Amino acid sequence: MREELKKWYSPSLNKDIETLVFGHSGYPIILFPTSMGRYYENKDFKLIESVQNFINEGKIKIYCPDSIDALSWYNKNIHPAERVKNHIWYDKFLLEELLPLAKSDTGRDKVITAGCSFGGYHAANFAFRHPWAVSHVFSMSGAFDITGQLDGFYNDDVYFNNPVDYLPNNINPELWQLKIVLGTSDRDICKPDNERLSGILQQKGIDHWLDIRPNADHDWPIWRDMFPEYVYQL
Repeated sequence: MREELKKWYSPSLNKDIETLVFGHSGYPIILFPTSMGRYYENKDFKLIESVQNFINEGKIKIYCPDSIDALSWYNKNIHPAERVKNHIWYDKFLLEELLPLAKSDTGRDKVITAGCSFGGYHAANFAFRHPWAVSHVFSMSGAFDITGQLDGFYNDDVYFNNPVDYLPNNINPELWQLKIVLGTSDRDICKPDNERLSGILQQKGIDHWLDIRPNADHDWPIWRDMFPEYVYQL
C-alpha cells in the first residue's frame, strides 16, 4: 500500500500542517481523526488497514489531515469566540488547500468526507457547508452539536458551524445530491446525536442511511467494521 506524508506551510493556518496520504488513485476520501487526534491516528488504530484492499485496487485514495481541535473547540485557554475563529481557519485550510490537492491528485470533481467520533462532526460540517465539493459523507459515531464546547457562548460563527442549527434552514440544492451515511450503535454515546441529525435530514427530504449497529460501543472495533462496508458501496 502506497503511503506518503505531505507537510507544508499553510497560509490559512499560519503554521505547518501534516497530512498522511494512502493510495495511488480512486475516489478521494478526506478522513478526519477523532477529537484532538493527529494525522496518523486512523493508521495507528487500523482504520486504514480495514480498507487496505480498496486502496491497493485503486478504488480510493485517503487523505488524513492533522486536526487543530486543541487550538479550536477544545482550547479552554482562549475565549469561545476565538475557538470558533480558529476552526474557521481550519475550514479555510480544508477548502482552499487540501480539497484542491485531493482533486488534482485524483482527477475527481468532488471528495468524500469521513471520520469517527469528533471526526464525524468535521466530515458532516464540511460537507453541509460546502455540498458542491462533496459527494459522500461517512460519519461513524459522529457528534453534531458543537455548543457544548463553548461555555454558553453563541454567535453567527457558531451557528454556521453547528449542523443541527444551520442545516434546517439551508436550502442549497446540492445538499439533496449528497450520499450520507450516519453510522452509530445501540451503546454509542453519540446515538442521540445521530438520531437527531437523521430527523433533520428526514424533515428536509434528504435521503440518507441511519445505520444503527447492535451490541457495539463508541469505539474503534465497530468503526473498523463500518468503514469498509460504506466504501464498498461506492
